[in-house]
Amino acid sequence: MFSVDELVVYPAQGVGKVERIETQEIGGVATELIIVRILSNNVTLMVPVKNARNVGLRGVYTPEQADEIRVYLQDRTDFTGYSGQNWNRRYREYSEKLKSSDLRDVAYVLKELILIGKDKELSFGERRLLEQAMGLISLELSFALKQDQAEVKKSIEDLFADILHAKDAENEAEVD
Repeated sequence: MFSVDELVVYPAQGVGKVERIETQEIGGVATELIIVRILSNNVTLMVPVKNARNVGLRGVYTPEQADEIRVYLQDRTDFTGYSGQNWNRRYREYSEKLKSSDLRDVAYVLKELILIGKDKELSFGERRLLEQAMGLISLELSFALKQDQAEVKKSIEDLFADILHAKDAENEAEVD
């Protein structure tokens, strides 16, 4: 069970803070709810206590789990790329993974899109998914590691510096 003021993660929404736990009557039935305010966009969610785990509500990762995510991001052995898949199918697959309560699934999307972007221009939808994945991961890791989100984002980008800098150099060469 979660407690008031605890930081939690709601899939696809990100890190939030439990504001209160209250009972409301819904459809004539008294229902205990966890009221969570998402920190990145100030949205308030009402999650039934009995369904909290089922919908993926969980605590923020520990520093050890955050380090595991960083190691996972560096490991490129599971990169599947875009072999034979059209962008629409990838988009649906990645969108589903971003809704996962497992941050490793979100990290998978981030890693895949950065690596795909090495070889081809990402579509608008893919760029949005990349931004969403980066935001979800960098925010949670910033709380887990007690670091500024911008620092965490920079450290993640540094993991892919070889790819991102090569892409920048390629773009500069096209301009010249």
